[in-house]
Amino acid sequence: MAVRTKICGLTDANAVEAAIIHGADFIGLVFYPPSPRNVSPAKAAQLVAPVPDHVQKVGLFVDPDDELIQSALDAVPLDWIQLHGSETAERVQGIKQKFDVPVLKAIKIANESDFDAAKSFESAADMLLFDAKAPKTMANALPGGNGLVFDWRMMQGLDISLPWMLAGGLNAENVTEAVTISGATRVDTSSGVEFEPGRKDPKAIAAFLTALKTLNAE
Repeated sequence: MAVRTKICGLTDANAVEAAIIHGADFIGLVFYPPSPRNVSPAKAAQLVAPVPDHVQKVGLFVDPDDELIQSALDAVPLDWIQLHGSETAERVQGIKQKFDVPVLKAIKIANESDFDAAKSFESAADMLLFDAKAPKTMANALPGGNGLVFDWRMMQGLDISLPWMLAGGLNAENVTEAVTISGATRVDTSSGVEFEPGRKDPKAIAAFLTALKTLNAE
């Protein structure tokens, strides 16, 4: 089965172009001011202007209020709302119903017990994203995009009814192993294709997507 790919946290036109040219299935825009990858709705509108319809646009939010979501949707025709904070299942369902946009809910993983949280979202979200949980001792940790990896072996035999996406420290060097071990059919990278937080490397984007194309061809 082909592996679909998401490049998240795009902030400039060159990175968007690289994602499109090299075959990304999803692009992610961050609407979370504390993040170095944050973009305004106006900036996001500029970035998505050249994005073809077959590439799905994902807006990432962290415990957002309705006003922030609406401001983003007014500027960008998002295909997905990604919730990467401590949103409850009730809040996820409320956002989905209010805005009539599919919801991708992030679940932070450090050990096997963290997968239990996914169960409560199976009737509320449309897709789940499993990302590495930052340790409490990590300075200046963000809700996501910290470049951390969790043990993919924990995902073998995962019993989840929703489609899901794998994230957490993925890059061109480790994504093939990550997919092979976890069984993921969707993967997401942000920090793994950057010069530094907030600055994407078009060559790294190309290498990441090429690695997945090679895997899909096998």
